[in-house]
Amino acid sequence: MAGINTVALTGRLTADVELRKTQSDLSVVRFTLAVDRPKKDETDFVRCIAWKQSAEYLANYAGKGSMIGVSGHIRTGSYDDKATGKKVYTTEVECVSVTILEAKKKSDYPNNGTSYTIADAGKNANDGFDDVPF
Repeated sequence: MAGINTVALTGRLTADVELRKTQSDLSVVRFTLAVDRPKKDETDFVRCIAWKQSAEYLANYAGKGSMIGVSGHIRTGSYDDKATGKKVYTTEVECVSVTILEAKKKSDYPNNGTSYTIADAGKNANDGFDDVPF
């Protein structure tokens, strides 16, 4: 039986979102989402990545403290730390859909609850995702 890799989170951005472009001109943002646990004094900080229109939407309308909802899948990876030579393992949520539930950024935000979905995120091996500049 095949597994299901689906994640849905609601939380607040821990910092302003910085839009970047890959060498193939794809928009991308990485951000951390603070997600409260059922117990009031516990919070998880979840690394996330969003692509294309979702990335531009977050960069334009969401800021530090904005409440957003994301859905997507868990993506794991690893790299060799240049300073120590040790392998570092990473885990993040690759967002397929993002929704701003409460905006904190001062701009012409269209309306709370608007969402953008990138249905084809991660499906094409030659889509330029490997040349993320950070």
